[in-house]
Amino acid sequence: MIHTRDLACRFADGRTLRFADVDVPQGGTLLLRGPSGSGKSTWLALAAGLLSATGGEMVVAGQSVGALAPAARDAWRARTIGFLPQRLLLSEALTVAGNLGLVFFAAGLPLDKVAMHHTLDALGVAHLAARKPARLSGGEAQRVALARALLLRPRVILADEPTASLDDAACAAALTLLRERAQAAGATLVIATHDARVLQAVPGAQVLAMRGDA
Repeated sequence: MIHTRDLACRFADGRTLRFADVDVPQGGTLLLRGPSGSGKSTWLALAAGLLSATGGEMVVAGQSVGALAPAARDAWRARTIGFLPQRLLLSEALTVAGNLGLVFFAAGLPLDKVAMHHTLDALGVAHLAARKPARLSGGEAQRVALARALLLRPRVILADEPTASLDDAACAAALTLLRERAQAAGATLVIATHDARVLQAVPGAQVLAMRGDA
């Protein structure tokens, strides 16, 4: 679940973004809609505890994000949030399996190779475990990044512009995959997008319109 009230974020240049209130139940879907620069990525960063709000309240999966000290926030994020960034941020120095292994390290958990295999297998990319990202296609890399985000069965999945560079067929496949995996995990799904195709593909989702208001 995600609950916000009077949420605001002030930047070093003095600009302040203010966001409308939202209430998303556990397992629900929220779309952050708006053009580039309107605050979608900032909202996701606040939800993940990567940025600190300068006003208002944000509660994610029952936790007030602003109440956490930095170290506790990092541990909470690693165990609670599955993040699919627009730039997939896979380490080129590591294999697919090595990239997933970093998730356990960040969460302070022992490596679970069985869970890694099952997660990759569920997304149809288990056969790629020994490859490095340079040897993956764009679609394969996206599935690996999604496997990384889903590995610890997060309570919230945050996806930043997951369809921005995809054609219609790949867009539909990516959105179906996100929705199915979120449903399987019982996770709340938040998709930041300026892609009109997403709105059509996710009927019934809550929509938060971003205007970049200061």
